[in-house]
Amino acid sequence: MNDRKSLQAEEKRAAAEAALKLVEDGMALGLGTGSTAAYAIRGLGRMVGQGLKVRAVPTSRQTEELAREEGIPLTDLEACPRLDLTIDGADEADPRCRLIKGGGGALLREKIVASASRRMVAIVDSSKLVDPLGEFPLPVEVVQFAWPVLLPRLALLGCAPVLRRQGDKPFLTDEGNYIIDCPFKAIDDPRALAAQISPIPGVVEHGLFIDLCQEVILARSNSIERFMAD
Repeated sequence: MNDRKSLQAEEKRAAAEAALKLVEDGMALGLGTGSTAAYAIRGLGRMVGQGLKVRAVPTSRQTEELAREEGIPLTDLEACPRLDLTIDGADEADPRCRLIKGGGGALLREKIVASASRRMVAIVDSSKLVDPLGEFPLPVEVVQFAWPVLLPRLALLGCAPVLRRQGDKPFLTDEGNYIIDCPFKAIDDPRALAAQISPIPGVVEHGLFIDLCQEVILARSNSIERFMAD
């Protein structure tokens, strides 16, 4: 178990380092959330310490705190509405650069930042590449008022939805919303599923990232693999 965790950590670090080679002086960056993105943030902090000039928009309070610790200059979408590059992780990625995100609860801000970016790169370890998507439960962010009626509506799409909890209370996102996790097991048509979920009243956002990620950088043992969007 420890060997597997150690290998996974090395793969995450390697994928992050490969993505950081895309960063250029003067860029406006989006910084993702999660354990793999954290490797990129720490690496970027070292680059800033060596003189790199960038500014970055964090996708969560957790990311903001880490970026500040690393000395990375931060901005927001009001001051910088168009970003050059976003580096983020993923809970799942397929070879067509479609993703499931939101395991850390930051999917709404992550999707907003990705949509504001000229390029999004997802960094993943070898366990995250799947085809089809869906083994990881799809997070759906919802307004608090709506969750009781959304559980049966989401179930009609072919899953057994569960309200995410943190201890004995519902998990709260940075925007004060709830998350319903939807275990579909296999999503044969992510675009069609996204089109079914998005219009449901009370749904704020879902964790299917389609047409947002241009490249997946995957680290496998001692190699780097790259997948480009169609």
